[in-house]
Amino acid sequence: MLLGFGIKDLIDILLVALMLFYFYKLMRESGSLNLFLGIFVFILVWILVSQILEMRLLGGLMDTLVSVGALALIVLFQEEIRRFLREMGSQHRVRRLIEFFTNKKGAEKVDHSELMPIVMACMNMAKRKEGALIVIEHNIKLGEYIKTGETVNANINQLLIENIFFKNSPLHDGAMIISKKRIAAAGCLLPVSHSMDIPKSLGLRHRAALGISQETDALAIVVSEETGGITVARRGSLHRWLSAEQLEKLLYELD
Repeated sequence: MLLGFGIKDLIDILLVALMLFYFYKLMRESGSLNLFLGIFVFILVWILVSQILEMRLLGGLMDTLVSVGALALIVLFQEEIRRFLREMGSQHRVRRLIEFFTNKKGAEKVDHSELMPIVMACMNMAKRKEGALIVIEHNIKLGEYIKTGETVNANINQLLIENIFFKNSPLHDGAMIISKKRIAAAGCLLPVSHSMDIPKSLGLRHRAALGISQETDALAIVVSEETGGITVARRGSLHRWLSAEQLEKLLYELD
């Protein structure tokens, strides 16, 4: 049996393992890990019964369940599947390959001088414990979220950012979205993460920041209204209690 095992079989196993690991990571971030593990165990039992033990009756019954269950899984995990395809399309090498064949340029980098007003505004709001949620668009466009807020279409300006998130401002509860080196909109609605790994001490702003970072490749900055702490959500992870230098570094890493 081992004599028929070739390099193609090894590549096949590695690709399946990589795909399973990627889905495991997505399920863990979305709080659906137990459901994923249950499905994984069912598939292992199905392979054992139908392929190895060749139990016809039970194997046929499980074959039917798998055929019907495939459609149910697509409906059940539609958000995770969309996120998987989005992240695949946003990968650096895939994006470069598409740009090469379509002759299109990728997203423009945010200049260092344009980032400093964001950093300074966040530090000032942190000192005053004024809550804020700022999302910086990367490669995946945020048009559907921009439409949920009020159009601003202004240059990135420290005083403007602070005024929008002033406690008496009508737009301070929503998210500000920065797109194409400009403040596109404010008061925007974002998808909320339902991950069970988020500390209970964190509020809706942090869940929204984590949610947009899971759905897209955007970077989200949160200024806590309770503690004044600065948090950045990127690629489904939270970086908490950041200093000005750490925030600046994370912003500069946007490529």
